[in-house]
Amino acid sequence: MSTGIGYANSVLTPDVDVEAEARPADPTLPEPDLSKTASAIEGLRGQSVNLTVLTVLAVLYSLYFAREFLLPIVFAVLLSFLLSPVVRMLARFRIPTPMGAGLIVLAILGAIGSGAFGLSGAVRDWSTTAPATLATAQTKINTILRPLQRASKTAQQVATAAGAATSATPSSASAKRPAEVVIQAPTFASRAYGTTQRSVATTLEVLILLYTLLAAGDLFLQKLIKVLPNLRDKKKAVQIARATEPSISTYLITTAFVNVTEGIVVGGVMFLWGMPNPVLWGVLVALLEFIPYLGALVMVVVLTVAALATFDNTGHALLIPGSFLLINLIQGNVVSPLLLGHRLSLNPVALFIGLAFWFWIWGIPGAFIAVPLVATLKIFCDHIESLASVGEFLGHPDERVAAR
Repeated sequence: MSTGIGYANSVLTPDVDVEAEARPADPTLPEPDLSKTASAIEGLRGQSVNLTVLTVLAVLYSLYFAREFLLPIVFAVLLSFLLSPVVRMLARFRIPTPMGAGLIVLAILGAIGSGAFGLSGAVRDWSTTAPATLATAQTKINTILRPLQRASKTAQQVATAAGAATSATPSSASAKRPAEVVIQAPTFASRAYGTTQRSVATTLEVLILLYTLLAAGDLFLQKLIKVLPNLRDKKKAVQIARATEPSISTYLITTAFVNVTEGIVVGGVMFLWGMPNPVLWGVLVALLEFIPYLGALVMVVVLTVAALATFDNTGHALLIPGSFLLINLIQGNVVSPLLLGHRLSLNPVALFIGLAFWFWIWGIPGAFIAVPLVATLKIFCDHIESLASVGEFLGHPDERVAAR
């Protein structure tokens, strides 16, 4: 057994001086007073930092566990920003605001219903032929990646041989092997049915709340102005509302227009290349373009698989995802900056962080609304003096700085 002295000199114990005292690095400076440090930590500023950290954690906790409640509200609010100008335009033609809101909601229902009915056949055919399509695409991909597959196969054979050598056991051991319990997972049909039910319920909730917001008009702004204590705060609230809502509406309308236009262009190119179901590919592009980076990546993978399964010529098949990439690059680097301008453009780093954050909090629906949420936050911060630095960080880099 080791002695106490031997254990104290062990490499497992830290080498510290128990008689060490706090002294300044410069002998001319006064000695540090640790009581001041403790009082500073326990003071108002330290408590404020602690309170801020706890508040942030509480907000993250609430956003995550209340996502089923908050998601329809956020979707409805963003759609109200998008469609409020249409309601005001209808009001100029002497159409009452509640009636205009109802017409817009009915138009959305009609668009969703007609789109689902029109694409149901293409989706059904694609899901029916999906196994054969994936098998054909995998065969061609294996031909392209044959050298990597050979190396992977060799490594797998070595691992299998090593596992067979170590798993050899006597026959008596195999006789005592416990019975295996097989847990049957839910079928794909049951999962799809459950997902469809939840999607329909969420869509109806969003549309009902959207109608309420559009029919109410400026009611919430008027109530906010009434409850503010002084005239200065009332004027500032009106200024922020009048400056923020048009900017958000412009951004959302422009983004939706750009994505739909890109979907139409991609669908037309797919038709010219002879791809089946070009309308389906155009709709997928218009939807997935609301997810930056990931949407384009998913679309490239899907188009590559579908093209390899459709065309015998590998070069012809690779032109399909290549055409989409070219259109996407033109849209992202020419069309969007031209229409949105640098004032409404977002910092790519902040955009990626926002995408990762909302995808982590709310999953795929969060990824779809990440860009509108980050853009809304930037526009809101640009019109509040105390948050101007946050808006500057979220914005596009300065051209003079980028040119250096």
